[in-house]
Amino acid sequence: MVSARHEMLNARRTRTANLLLVVFIGMVIASSVIGWVTNQTVTSVYQKVVADGLSSAPNPFSGVSPLYYSRNAVIYVLLIGSLMAIVLGVQATLRDRKAATADLVLSRPVGSVARLLGQLAGLGVVLAVVIGVSMSISWVIISIINGAPLGWGDTGRLVAFSALSWILLATFALLGMLTGLRSRQETTALLVPFVIWSVVAFVLPQIGTAARPVSLLNPVPAVNPTGGYFDLVSALTGPLSVTEQFKRASGIILQDSTVTGDATPSVLILLSFLVVMSIVVVSTPRARMRSGLDG
Repeated sequence: MVSARHEMLNARRTRTANLLLVVFIGMVIASSVIGWVTNQTVTSVYQKVVADGLSSAPNPFSGVSPLYYSRNAVIYVLLIGSLMAIVLGVQATLRDRKAATADLVLSRPVGSVARLLGQLAGLGVVLAVVIGVSMSISWVIISIINGAPLGWGDTGRLVAFSALSWILLATFALLGMLTGLRSRQETTALLVPFVIWSVVAFVLPQIGTAARPVSLLNPVPAVNPTGGYFDLVSALTGPLSVTEQFKRASGIILQDSTVTGDATPSVLILLSFLVVMSIVVVSTPRARMRSGLDG
């Protein structure tokens, strides 16, 4: 508990992390507003076309789920949220090594596993608060747009999306903690997880789907081509591309009409990565936690 409280306090004092927190919350909120503006613009054009007798097709936004306005939050969690989590994770373990805090803490009857779990718990609370605040404000904005509070079903889906976002961000925070523990230089500790994140978010999906990099910035997963090479490569890279798994599960949870299927496999893959990363981090030797940085 002491380690968790200490980590939450340090997170509040970190300028870079605080800047990313503010940007993340702002972008998640903006996603709802952007969705509303899109709806209003398309509806206005549709009404004009119908009034001119140029179309009798139904309004494309008729019957759209209220959660449509939060669909863009998926990409903001994946991009800004993941980078924020990595920075928090790296700084958590680097701070201990730079200030020799681990030497002091571990000289007392505190195990290395307890120390690392405490830090992870503190980061987990910080991430939960950030996600909770952003999604709560998003809930209010969506309710205002719809002219009535979201029902229990849609609210439950928004909560489920928040939980899924926490799983993804906690996984990347663990990646940051791991490189902070294992790297010999501060620059490397920050650079390595960013490279891994870019590989997971862009390189692996592109290999498996041949999608253009810009299309991977969409809040829905890239479509897998079928046949020969793509069947084999997709089977290998698909489970490793946790960001695409996150998109798929989020799209299903938020009732995005362009995403179909069952979210369970994707959720299980995300949980598996979280568990594996947790085990790897807490298995860090005591000597490594107490080692200093080069230069």
